[in-house]
Amino acid sequence: MWCAGLPPARPGPGLLLAAALLAGCGTAPAGLTCRGCHAGLEPASATHGDCLSCHGGDGRARQKDRSHRGMFGGRNPSAPAAWEKTCGACHPLQLQRLRGALMTTNAGMIRNIQATWDGEDGRAYAAQPAATFDASGRPWALAGATELPGLSGELYRKYCSLCHVGLSSDEVYAGSHAAGCAACHFPFNDTATYQGGDAAVRGRWPLSASHAMARLPDNRACLACHNRSGRIALSYQGRYDGNNGLVPTRDGEPGPRIISGARDATAIAPDIHFEKGMDCIDCHTSRDVMGDGYAYQNLDRQVEVACEDCHGSPTRRPRTAAITRENDEAVRESASYPTPARSGLEMVLTSKGRKYSNAWMESGTVVVQSKRTGQRHESKVITGTPEHAVAGHERMECHACHSRTVVQCYGCHTTYDRSRVSRDFIRGADTPGEFSETEDYRTLYPFPLALNQRGRISAVTPGCQTFLTELGADGRPVREEEVATFKGKRQLRFAPFFSHNTGRRAIGCSECHANPAFLGFGQHVVEGDSLAPTLLCEKSAGKPLDGFLTLDHGRVRAFSAITRQGSRPLEAGEIKRVWAVNQCLGCHDDAKDPIFRKKLDYGRLARCLGATRAP
Repeated sequence: MWCAGLPPARPGPGLLLAAALLAGCGTAPAGLTCRGCHAGLEPASATHGDCLSCHGGDGRARQKDRSHRGMFGGRNPSAPAAWEKTCGACHPLQLQRLRGALMTTNAGMIRNIQATWDGEDGRAYAAQPAATFDASGRPWALAGATELPGLSGELYRKYCSLCHVGLSSDEVYAGSHAAGCAACHFPFNDTATYQGGDAAVRGRWPLSASHAMARLPDNRACLACHNRSGRIALSYQGRYDGNNGLVPTRDGEPGPRIISGARDATAIAPDIHFEKGMDCIDCHTSRDVMGDGYAYQNLDRQVEVACEDCHGSPTRRPRTAAITRENDEAVRESASYPTPARSGLEMVLTSKGRKYSNAWMESGTVVVQSKRTGQRHESKVITGTPEHAVAGHERMECHACHSRTVVQCYGCHTTYDRSRVSRDFIRGADTPGEFSETEDYRTLYPFPLALNQRGRISAVTPGCQTFLTELGADGRPVREEEVATFKGKRQLRFAPFFSHNTGRRAIGCSECHANPAFLGFGQHVVEGDSLAPTLLCEKSAGKPLDGFLTLDHGRVRAFSAITRQGSRPLEAGEIKRVWAVNQCLGCHDDAKDPIFRKKLDYGRLARCLGATRAP
């Protein structure tokens, strides 16, 4: 039995949390179909008009309960448990990609939680057991998170896992989402209530705002999850939730925008791309989000986009490749864009050498098309520009200079109370042990720099500065305010980070070269050839909570770890060279000055400082 008014169509992804077929009518009169009870329900799309092939159920039954019997995935046919029968039946390639994607497995999140709480045990874990392939194409089995031992297992299952697309989150104001494909393609509104044309379920919870598929999701879908931790979806749109405590901002009320967790999101300068009208998906490809068929253990390995793709590097223009086949992936992916890609276009290549579907070279200019609106953006290519060819800046990440802000949360005080119970979202049950958190301090600017996993100088942010208190089953402390162990040593941790709050103008040269906070010394006062930290914690006396380096009588010491393999703080010699350059900046304050392209004589700069030898 087909939905009234809609012709049979090829089966497609099961989409909405469609309780749209779960509520409303009692007994349908003979001869009526799904539409008999759900008149006004929006078609998912022009190619998804068949209710039964997506939702299942009994199309011959006239009673509500009988007709709903056997529906795929209950209210949500796109939930992972139903993938094989619903979305994956018509989209096997996308299903295979998504199975190993970090959005589904959370393998990177789990690995880093374990490394920074209990230490790695040699096994690889995912939200659910997964059989996939590693980056070299070899079969790779991931154990399920129910097997993840220690407090890191508890933390992931009870705290972090709710934002992964394998689970629905339907009780978070302005942060709820469905499980599976619907998490992105059927976004919720702030209250997770249906507001479409079907009177039988209008206002019901928890449902997506509409039954119409968002084939190209807007920023709401990203904001539902990426508003915590690094808060990149907030920073991108120019919002900030820190240190305000719901302070009234208008008519004595909190505002201007309340988000999940009763947080007051106030305004900061947004990312330049957001200002220009670009959505998250205009930069990020489907392979960034849904994976490329391989499984990775860190996000930087899966993400394939880079600033240099569209803007070039100081020495190399953006790479391109022409579309030569009518079934080219860029052509297929852009089919629903206002201007689809076509044969002959010189498409811009990602950092992994794949074609973007919405960026091409046109008469020597990089054009980026907004996928949903069709708005054209011309990307400035910086190749050959003097300010991007400064001697000594060869290792700089673009965002090290162009980030307007970087969210930094210092002093994460976590209590794990075994005398209380809380929800284990992976097991779907309440179990002993409850987490709670407080933080000491949050700031946006300045932000510290360090060497990242690519060997480049990057912004870093606390990740994480955990002070752990554990209460036993009797409610008595087992340990109090203990610094978590990382690589066998009790130490605070920072992680390389891109805040997604990019500005057109770079940070001033003298600002970076003259402020030790940018190099990881935190807030401080200068005392001769020492830097005295001013933001201290009783667990790190004499060491800045908001930094990872100290300077004591000219001697630089590092005391916190920079996580990610190969990452590290800048070394003493590198730091001295940064400061030595500051002598020149009093007169030479414009990066276009030709002197900035000359090779630096650090020996001469050191002698100017009175040093006996070059650093």
